[in-house]
Amino acid sequence: MRKELWFGVTLMVLIIGAVIFLMPSPADWTNGHLGLLMLALIVVAIMLGFPTAFTLMGMGVLFAWLAYRHANPAIAVEQTLDLMVQRAYAVMTNDVLISVPLFVFMGYLVERANLIEKLFRSLHLALAWLPGSLAVATLITCAVFATATGIVGAVVTLMGLLAFPAMLRAGYSPQLSAGAVTAGGCLGILIPPSVLLIVYGATAGVSVVQLYAGAFFPGLMLAGLYIVYAIIIAKLKPSLAPPLSREERVIPLSGFAATLHDQFSHRALPALLLAFKGRRNADVPAGYLMRQLGVVLMPAFVVAVAMSLMYAAVTAPRAVEASGGLVEMGAATEAAPQSFDDLQAPPADSDAPAPLNADPATVTPKPATAQDVAPATALPAAPAADAPSRPAPAWFWITLAVVAAALALFYWFFNFARLEIFKLLLSSFFPLAVMILAVLGSIVFGLATPTEAAAVGSLGGAVLAAAYGQLNYGVVRDSVFLTVKTSAMVCWLFVGSSIFSAAFALLGGQALVEEWVLSLDLTPVQFMILAQVIIFLLGWPLEWTEIIIIFMPIFIPLLDNFGIDPLFFGLLVALNLQTAFLSPPVAMAAFYLKGVAPPHVTLNQIFAGMLPFMAIQVVALALLYVFPEIGLWLPQVLYR
Repeated sequence: MRKELWFGVTLMVLIIGAVIFLMPSPADWTNGHLGLLMLALIVVAIMLGFPTAFTLMGMGVLFAWLAYRHANPAIAVEQTLDLMVQRAYAVMTNDVLISVPLFVFMGYLVERANLIEKLFRSLHLALAWLPGSLAVATLITCAVFATATGIVGAVVTLMGLLAFPAMLRAGYSPQLSAGAVTAGGCLGILIPPSVLLIVYGATAGVSVVQLYAGAFFPGLMLAGLYIVYAIIIAKLKPSLAPPLSREERVIPLSGFAATLHDQFSHRALPALLLAFKGRRNADVPAGYLMRQLGVVLMPAFVVAVAMSLMYAAVTAPRAVEASGGLVEMGAATEAAPQSFDDLQAPPADSDAPAPLNADPATVTPKPATAQDVAPATALPAAPAADAPSRPAPAWFWITLAVVAAALALFYWFFNFARLEIFKLLLSSFFPLAVMILAVLGSIVFGLATPTEAAAVGSLGGAVLAAAYGQLNYGVVRDSVFLTVKTSAMVCWLFVGSSIFSAAFALLGGQALVEEWVLSLDLTPVQFMILAQVIIFLLGWPLEWTEIIIIFMPIFIPLLDNFGIDPLFFGLLVALNLQTAFLSPPVAMAAFYLKGVAPPHVTLNQIFAGMLPFMAIQVVALALLYVFPEIGLWLPQVLYR
C-alpha cells in the first residue's frame, strides 16, 4: 500500500477511534451526539472518495429525518422534504452566488488567451538581474495569472508546462521549482477576485466587498514573502538556483533599434530624439520613430497625469457649508438642564404627545412656526464660486521632486534592451493588470457590486481573448462548458451544506459544540489559535470547499461569544486555507504538477518543495494576527 493510502487510512481510524472513545454508550445518546456523529461520518466519507455535495445532502437528509422523527414520527418525511426544498430555494436565490459563474468564465477566457507564455518570458527578462530570477518570475506570473483566473488547477498546470521545465533546464533544484509553481498557483484562492471569499461571505453573512478589500494586502504580503524566500535561497545556496548566464540575458534587437543603438546612443530616449535630425532620419522610417517614442514616453505621460490629478486634489478650494438661512435642528432651543434637579414639568400648552387613549377629534394640533421648521437632511458642502485655490502643501512638492528624480533615473538606464522588455510587458502584463485593477477597483471603491464587476470582467476576458486572436467558437464553447461544470459544483455544494447545517442545528450539535467550547473558559486569543490550528489540520485531508462549507457554519456562531470580527476571522481563514492545496495527502496542487512534470520528478520531491512555502504561510498567518491592520486598514478607510 502506498504511503498516501496508509496516511489516509490511519487518519480515518483515528477519527473513528476518537468518536468511539469520546461518545457515550448508544443508550445515553442525545440528538446532539447524533449531530457530532454525523460530522465525523461526513469527514470519513469524503476521505473515502464519495462526492462531497451529494454526501452532504445524503447525510443531511438522513439525520434531519432522525431529528424530525424524534419529535413527531407522523410528519417526519414531509418535514424533511420541506426542509430540502426550502434550503435549495434559499441557496438558488442568493444574489452573491451570481458572481461565481461570471468570475469563473472570466478566468477560463483569460486562460485561453495564451497570455501566460508572454507574461513569463517578459518577467523573466525584466528580472534577470535578481538572484533566483526564474523562481521570482514564476511566482509573479502565478500571482498575476491566478488573480486574473482564480483557477488553481489551470495556473499550476500551465506553469508546470511552461516554467517548471525552464527552471529544471537552468539547473534549479526540483524541490524549489515545484514549490514555486505550486505555492504561486494557489495564490488565486486568496488574492481577489477569489471564489473562496465569495463562498465564505455567502456562508458567514459577511460583505464580499469588504472581504475583497481586506484580502488585498494579505495576498500581496504572502506573495512578497514567497519572493523574498526565493531570493534569499538563491543568494545563500546558488547551487539550488544558479544565476543565468550572460548569453541567456542577451535580448536581440530589431534592425532599426540596432541602427539607432550603434549610430546615436544606447539610451532609448536621446537616440530616438537625435534620429529625427537629418534628411532621412538615419535611414529609419519616421513612423517607426514616432511609435517607439510614444512607447518610451508612456511612463512619463502616466506620471504626469497622476501628479496633475494629485495637484488638482490638494489645491481644490475648501468646501463651504451652504446653510441657506436654515437653522440646524435644535439650535434655537435653550440649553439642556445640567442636572435632574433643574428638570421642570412642561407648560400646559407644550407639544407633549397626547395620551394613547385620547380621541383624535379632541386633539387640536398646534400651528407650526418658523422655529419648528428644520431641514430633514443637512445640505451638502460645496466650494464657493469665488473661493481661491489652496496652495499646494510642502509634501506635494517633495513628492513631485522625488518622482521627477526617479523618472530621470529611469530614463538614464532605459536602453533599447529594456525597451524591448517594456514592449513585451505592454502586450502581456499591463492588459491583465488593467483588467484586474478595473474589476477590483470598481468593487472596492463602490462603483459596482461584485456581480456587476464580474460581468465587466467577463467582458474584459472576452476582449483580451479577441485581441490576441483566441476568441472563437471552440474557446467559447469550452469556457462555457467548464464554467457550467464549476458553477454547478459550487451550487450543489451550497445546497448540500445548507441541508447539512440545518440537520446539524436540528439535532442540537451546534449547541453542544458551543457549550463545550465555552466550558473550556478560553480567552479570545486562545480560541483564535485553537480555531486556526483546527482549520490547518483540516487542510490535510480536506479541500478548502469542504472546510468552508462544512465547518464555517460551526465556527461562525461562536465568534460573538469571544468578540471576534467575522471579517477578520475570514481573512485568517482564507490565508490559512492556502495550506489545503499544499498539505499532503490531498494537496491537489502537487497532483496537478505531477501530471505534467517530467517522469524523473517524484511526488515526494514535490511535497518536499511545498513544505517551506507552507512554513511561510504560517509566518504570514502570525503576522496578520499580530498586525490585524494589514487586513483591516483598507476596509476601515473605505467603508467605516
